Parts: sequence; structure tokens; C-alpha cells
Amino acid sequence: MEGNLNALTTIFTEFYYWVTIVMMFLIHVGFCMYEVGVSRRRNHLKTLMKNAMAIPLVTITFYFFGWWIYFGFPNGPGITGGLVTAPFAEPWNPLMGTHLSGVNPGETGVTPTDAALWHRLNGVFWGAFLLFSITTASIISGSIIERVRSGAFWIIAVLVGSVLWILDASWGWHPQGWMVKLWGYHDAYASGVVHAIAGGAALAFLIVLGPRIGKFRADGTARDIPPHNVWLVTIGLFLIFTGFWGFYAACNIPLISPATIAGQITGETWTATNIYLAPTTLSAITFNFLMSLSGGMLAGYIVSKGDPFWTFSMGLCGVISTSAGNDLYHPIQALLIGAIVPTICYKLHYFVERRFKIDDAVGAVAVHGYGGFLGVVVAGFMLWGQPSSPYEGFAHINPLGNFAGAVLMFVLGFAPTFVVCKILNGMNLLRVPEKVELEGVDFALNHVFEASVREVGAAEKAMIK
Repeated sequence: MEGNLNALTTIFTEFYYWVTIVMMFLIHVGFCMYEVGVSRRRNHLKTLMKNAMAIPLVTITFYFFGWWIYFGFPNGPGITGGLVTAPFAEPWNPLMGTHLSGVNPGETGVTPTDAALWHRLNGVFWGAFLLFSITTASIISGSIIERVRSGAFWIIAVLVGSVLWILDASWGWHPQGWMVKLWGYHDAYASGVVHAIAGGAALAFLIVLGPRIGKFRADGTARDIPPHNVWLVTIGLFLIFTGFWGFYAACNIPLISPATIAGQITGETWTATNIYLAPTTLSAITFNFLMSLSGGMLAGYIVSKGDPFWTFSMGLCGVISTSAGNDLYHPIQALLIGAIVPTICYKLHYFVERRFKIDDAVGAVAVHGYGGFLGVVVAGFMLWGQPSSPYEGFAHINPLGNFAGAVLMFVLGFAPTFVVCKILNGMNLLRVPEKVELEGVDFALNHVFEASVREVGAAEKAMIK
């Protein structure tokens, strides 16, 4: 690092992203509480472990190939250029570990430029993107509870979390991504890049998996299976809200000079930027995050007639539906979009449930999939004509580009997941047997636990004289 200012900026940026990682981990605390709260008592343990074990599986696979995909594929490849070399993101590269200096003697695969940028930042950037990856995979988890085999979910979690979402991020969430260049695609806080692709994957999974036993009556109407513990659901969703502050902050670059951006932004004043290196502020997203959350919660309270599950879920949908444009929206726009889009998603959830017999236990397809898809589409209209990038020659934000991007994101999640689920289903590896589902997926674990309790109780009684 040359000079104290550069050193201070680098160390501040490193700490900034490290804090966002810690905050984003609350999302997964929230997901675990939320899913356990929704599941029935006989399914708690498997529900918890199914979601929790996605964390190490996605972490390991994202280290080995997910991080490299983001830097290697912004051109398609074959659309605006070829495969991009990114040695600093290869798992065997010295910069993918502790590296406290420039190029060390005898070190291969490390350039002075890469060492200057990545020796302190690679781990925290990787960690922030990893938490995006785990979030994308975990979104699917809640929708399929109480009848899925854990191993089947883990396969899809790795597919979506370490391959599909990071591929679409390379295309539409990279400063040089071909969707940004050619389509003017704008999705600042991942309405499509994370949420629409996860919602598409969840829908594909649910179509192949089928509904829970007893969800639909003989006449085809749906039974309501309410959350087992609404308090756990509430606390879980509020932890997700809290973790989303870290998610939003991690989508920004906290401090960068115009010379480093090397685009059309000139002058000497350093700035914060969004993921596309276009200026924004934490103040702007604070206004819009809170207004969109409030719009979603108010709309949810009204349309669900005060149901806590949907009130808080629609609050989350309000944030998701505005995330594509929350770097540029006015707070009143964020409020209105955050109220209207979740209302549409709520109606769509029950329409799809009735018409197609889709049993989404937590409304993930509606909240994330439909909310993210519509959020990207709306941003294309609301931000029409705004620059998508600080670089000359890039398409401006426009309705067609964002609509095409939203479709691509949803389909990229849906199609590969559908194919893999079909294969797993054909091998009887997708769904637990009917007997297991009726007894509860925790049945065997509960019997071992209860037997242990009885044994200890009997031993204690024998000691009483």
C-alpha cells in the first residue's frame, strides 16, 4: 500500500465488509428460527439441520469454484468477449489465503496489481459474496419443509448457491457484466440476482416435489397449515430484517476515487458507489429500506387482516421488491412500490396454490420469486433513462432490458433446478417415504431421545432410597 491515505482506505474497506459479513449471518439465524417456527413439532430437528448444513456445503464449494465464476464470466463468455482470467480467485492462488505483502519471492500466479488490491480485500469480498450465496440457497429451504430429503436440498443448494446465482451475478451484477453493457440492466440490491433466481428454483423444486400430505382436501381446496410457533417466526423474520442491513451495505463500495473507477466520473472527491461503481450513499438506502419495509408491512397487515406471518413476510417482500432501484428511488416511490408489489405477490401466492396445487410452506416463491421479478421490472420503468454504469457506451436503464433480465434470472433458477429435481425424483432421492412424512421426519431421532430420557429417569429413580 502506497501512502497512508491508501493504507487507511484499504483497511477501512476491509473492516467495512467484515462487519457486513457478521451482520448478514443474522439472516441465517433468522432463517433457521423462521423455518423451525413454521414446521410442525414432529419435523423441527430435520428442518433445522437441513437449512444449517447448507452453510458449510455452500462455503466449501464457493471457495473452490463459485468465487472464480463471478470474475471469469462477465462477458458470457461469447457475448461481449471471452472468458476472463482471474488468478486471484482460483483456490490454489496465494491470494486466496493469508497474504500480508506484495509479490513474495518465488510466488507464481500473483501480479503486483493483484497483490496491491486483493491481499487484504479478497477474503472479505469473498465472505460477503459467500453470504449472498448462502442466502440464495436458504431461500429455497423453507418452501419445501416437512417432505424433502435433506440430501436433495443440499444438492440444489450447491447448484444454486455456488453456480447459478453467481453466474447471473457475473452477468448482471458486475461492473463489466454483459447485461449491464448491452441491456442497461439495473439491480442494485439484488431483487433479481438473488431473489428472483432463488424463487424460480424454489418453484421448480415444488412442482416436482409435490404438496405435503393432507395439504389439499378431496375437492382440491387447500387446508391452512399454520406456523407451529408464531413467536419464533416473528423473531426469525426480524433477524432477517436486521441481517438485510448488512446485505445492503455489502452491495456498496464504501470509498473509492474517481481515478480508480476510471469512468466518466471525474474530480478529486472520493465517493461511495453501488455494485456497478455508480455513486450512491448509505443515507439514500436507509431512507428507502425503511420506507419499503413499512409499505410492505402496512399492506400485509391490511390484506391479510392482521395475520402476523403475512404482515412480516410482506414487509420483507417490500424490501425485496424495491431492492433493484433503492439506490436511486425517492423514498415515496420506495413506499408505494413496497406496498403495491407485495400485495400482488400475496394474491399470486394463493392463486397459484389453488390453480396449480403448489404447496409453498413459507411463501418463498411469492416473497422472493414474484417480489424479486416484479421489483426488477418496475425498476426498469421507474428509472428509465438513468445511466446503468459510469462507463461510456453502456446502455441506459430501460424497461425492456430489465424485463429481459428478470425473465433470465427467474428461468436460470427454474430450468436447471427442475431438471436436477426430476433426476433425483426418478431415483427416489427427492422426497421422504409417505410413512416417514406422516410420522414426522424427526421420528427416529425423537425415539432415540425419548429412550435416552427414560433410561436416565429410570437410573435416577433407582438411586432414590
